[in-house]
Amino acid sequence: MAIQDAIFRRSELLLGNERMAQIAQKRVIIFGVGGVGSWCAESLIRSGIRQLTIVDSDRVCITNINRQLMATTKTIGQVKVDALKERLLTINPAAEITAHQKIFTAENADEFELDTYDYIIDAIDSLKDKAALILLACKTQAKLFSSMGAALKLDPTRIKVTEFWKVQGDPLARALRKKFKSQKQFPKRKFQCVYSDELLENRGHNATCGTEKCMCPKAQDGPGDKSLLNHEWCSSKAQINGTLAHITAIFGFMIAGLVIGDICHD
Repeated sequence: MAIQDAIFRRSELLLGNERMAQIAQKRVIIFGVGGVGSWCAESLIRSGIRQLTIVDSDRVCITNINRQLMATTKTIGQVKVDALKERLLTINPAAEITAHQKIFTAENADEFELDTYDYIIDAIDSLKDKAALILLACKTQAKLFSSMGAALKLDPTRIKVTEFWKVQGDPLARALRKKFKSQKQFPKRKFQCVYSDELLENRGHNATCGTEKCMCPKAQDGPGDKSLLNHEWCSSKAQINGTLAHITAIFGFMIAGLVIGDICHD
């Protein structure tokens, strides 16, 4: 048995050859590979997705280690999408993984050719950029799945899936709806979201990785581009909320499950 066949033997037993072939043909793009997107990417690759694009501008910070798949003491300072790509290729060396160290914005949206994908996954933190992606993704033929806020959560049993306009108890969804209404622009179609209605408060200090600016190794002396510092999670956010791995991972796995489920029920 070839290694490529052996990797997905258990998946094939459940889904069959035809479904596995369909999964391998789908093109997926993930915007944001932090606590949610990184776990989503791994689940998709382990499930047989072979054409995956990952988009994120950040480098690994020491404060990412508690919840982000590729963040370890050995990857601090590395470009997140590069570190994640390296790991994903150890799972399936035959996967076609494209890594873009970029921020998605309304201005550079054309660079990503959204119309060429079957699935678009939104795991973006920035309200402005998240709203822009949702509006544009809903104009394509691709299926969109979006993650709402995964911070300030503890109880995994409160994580749910529903249509965007039916999300309740999530501040990010509420802010998005307010933004759409204020600018009088709305998504052209419905899309599913993963969210939790739990909302705790931070009990510790709102601190960075130990200083006012991120001092993680290599973050201060990246490859020539000092602007990379502006994209460090622990140095650029006015408010940093506590987050746990089991919550962000479940968010990511649920989105991956929505993708695979959609393919299998097509």
